[in-house]
Amino acid sequence: MVRQYYEQGAHVLLVDTGNSYLGLSQLIHNRTHGEDGIYFTYTNENPIAFNPFYVEDGVFDIEKKESIKTLILTLWKRDDEAPKRSEEVALSNAVSAYIERITGDKSVTPCFNTFYEFVRDDYRRQLERKNVREKDFDIDGFLNVLEPYYRGGEYDYLLNSDKELDLLHKRFIVFELDNIKDHKILFPITTIIIMEAFINKMRKLKGIRKLILIEEAWKAIASANMADYIKYLYKTVRKYFGEAIVVTQEVEDIISSPIVKESIINNSDCKILLDQRKYLNKFDSIQNLLGLTDKERSQILSINMANHPGRKYKEVFFSLGGTQSAVYATEVSLEEYYTYTTEESEKMELFALADKLGGNLELAIKRLAESKRNPQSSTT
Repeated sequence: MVRQYYEQGAHVLLVDTGNSYLGLSQLIHNRTHGEDGIYFTYTNENPIAFNPFYVEDGVFDIEKKESIKTLILTLWKRDDEAPKRSEEVALSNAVSAYIERITGDKSVTPCFNTFYEFVRDDYRRQLERKNVREKDFDIDGFLNVLEPYYRGGEYDYLLNSDKELDLLHKRFIVFELDNIKDHKILFPITTIIIMEAFINKMRKLKGIRKLILIEEAWKAIASANMADYIKYLYKTVRKYFGEAIVVTQEVEDIISSPIVKESIINNSDCKILLDQRKYLNKFDSIQNLLGLTDKERSQILSINMANHPGRKYKEVFFSLGGTQSAVYATEVSLEEYYTYTTEESEKMELFALADKLGGNLELAIKRLAESKRNPQSSTT
């Protein structure tokens, strides 16, 4: 589906864990001579870094301000710690005052470092003049929690990048976050900033289909701090000729999260389900949650029950707006299969062959597919 979107001219931004799109991304990268198929992965030597306070045209609209506030709130508060109303107001005022400063004083470099210094010095004096009480907004506690992201802190690189990622005109972008998927700080923050980058793309690319696909990212998005942000994304994206797609292999993620239910399921016209037989005992809950009819339930539970023994394919259920539904067989060529495979042994075989062929991944895919169709042929 993603491949077809790309071939139809859509802009695709993916947030992934597990290198699922490595082959497809590299194939696009090679075919476009490095102009597309951009693949970002997080390593200790080369971590992904951003500057959420930078805007190309210098205009901070409502969406940009809200994304900055959501980001800082995520840095500041734990998932189970809701901010007080007075704290939300103080944070909103701090962001607005800082934006006013950097738009009026071009000598101030927009980044987290200067935001931190602004709150520590100028905004502190503003609060003192207003006699804001510590119990309403503990500015020292706020600064202490955010200190790791300030100059000299453990994560000072994360929000102070001096390199702006050129995402606007790249049509196929993958952020691979497998190395930090279990990191309680880096994973949710990085995901938020990537989503904000997509919103920027969404607003500025007029008349062009664009989609964000978040694979296995529930740890990052299913938090109280993210609820309004996700809700905003899902309600807004279609107005800009865009789509938001989330993928999960764990049905418990859907059943157990009211945030997912309210923000995503209620705003999703298209639902795609794969084989659900292992969840048969829980399917009543799934049916109720997704609002499936009895007919749709029967269709879903028929998946892969009577497949043709001589062909290799999987069945998949589609529901469009609750008015149309069907089960389809998805069968791809061997060339596509080896482009998409996530099986470690198959990926190793493919990329080893590509190395032998001077890095030519496309030729390696063709050779490997042919060798499987005709075992007598050689892959070297």
